[in-house]
Amino acid sequence: MNTRRDHCIITIFHFGRPFVAMALLLVVLAFTTGCTRKETGEGTTIHFVTWKPNIPGVQEEIIGLFESEHPGITVVREIGPHSSTSFHDLLTQKLKNRSKDVDVFLMDVIWPPEFAAAGWALPLDELFPLSEREQFLEGTILANTYQDRIYGVPLFVDSGILYYRKDLLEKYNFQPPETWQAMVEQAQVIVAGESKEGSGLYGFSGQFKQYEGLVCDMMEYILSNGGEILNSETGKSGLVDEPALEAVDFVRRHIIGAAAPRGALTYQEPESLDLFVQGKAVFHRNWPYAWRISNDPGKSRIAGKVGIAKLPRFEGHASYATLGGWQAGISSHSKNREAAWAFVKFLTGERAQKIFALRGGRAPTRKALYGDAEILESYPHFRDMKEVFLTAYPRPGTPLYPAVSNVLQRYFSKAISSPGLDLEKEAREASQEIDRIIALGQ
Repeated sequence: MNTRRDHCIITIFHFGRPFVAMALLLVVLAFTTGCTRKETGEGTTIHFVTWKPNIPGVQEEIIGLFESEHPGITVVREIGPHSSTSFHDLLTQKLKNRSKDVDVFLMDVIWPPEFAAAGWALPLDELFPLSEREQFLEGTILANTYQDRIYGVPLFVDSGILYYRKDLLEKYNFQPPETWQAMVEQAQVIVAGESKEGSGLYGFSGQFKQYEGLVCDMMEYILSNGGEILNSETGKSGLVDEPALEAVDFVRRHIIGAAAPRGALTYQEPESLDLFVQGKAVFHRNWPYAWRISNDPGKSRIAGKVGIAKLPRFEGHASYATLGGWQAGISSHSKNREAAWAFVKFLTGERAQKIFALRGGRAPTRKALYGDAEILESYPHFRDMKEVFLTAYPRPGTPLYPAVSNVLQRYFSKAISSPGLDLEKEAREASQEIDRIIALGQ
């Protein structure tokens, strides 16, 4: 029974018999306007705030399908910057101001604790039951949970992957490198050999601009050398520990201006991928979406020549990939919560996630789709990379993460761009600043 609609009727008839005629008229109005309209979403407009997609057209297709099946709901989309950091600034400003232009929004995997603690994201426990959450990869649900409540629905999962020129590795009798040192050595041999044929080739391409992507990349180097961003036992910064210092030093000496061009200090995902698909890099670090673009003959000069592997590690340590991905949340200030939830449910459902996978190369968060024949035919690497998605390592889970990330971005950018920098001194100063931030949240 529609409780809100019933509430409208009960209120009307509470006045008694003298008002029966008026009541009947108001009942009709109640059913044809406010109460019914609010419940069914008829004539409702919801505002969807999202970042600039890597693959154009996919979100439009899904929104079109949703609107065709929910004719009373219109979705108005606002596209923010591609950079996670810049999009965060735009979205949080809107949410702080209780903007009416935000009903549904996308969250980076690191934002749910912050958005929950600030009261910006609507708790979804009643709408998103445990039985439904079990359909998703466990790590993606944990990332959306804060203090035993859930604030987002996983849309797609990301983790760092090593892309490589399969044809060049075969030509020089190399197997995909298991260590960072081996990757650099293979890159040197291949670049030197190809330069004799006039090829302007680089060994590696990654994301090293000062933004959130830099934190993702650098965390993979640090973790794969046995280090940590935050110490799991003390909760304090691990930047001054020897494994972290060694990993950062390796990047500034052997990656920036060596295996990778110095221009990589300005690269986000699109720029770094462009170098690779133009056939100008042997190895490339990116997220799963890059597979589709790399193998699209209309966009890539190396289509059919690309392989993927786990990210390398340092000797004696394990490979790690940073957990990435995006989730759909609802503003706690939304006046259209039921329509907003209908859109979130559709956006994160199996059909929409399959479209994201097939058209955009996005790895699903729903477990069932890893057995979908059509997806696996187009993206066979999803089968091999499922374990990577399941074990990808999250960034520090704190409501104060944006402040922590800001310190990390500045430190890493300065450290890898300045060969003569006193690395230990800079790491100590960054660590002290991070420890002060973490203490504020305790």
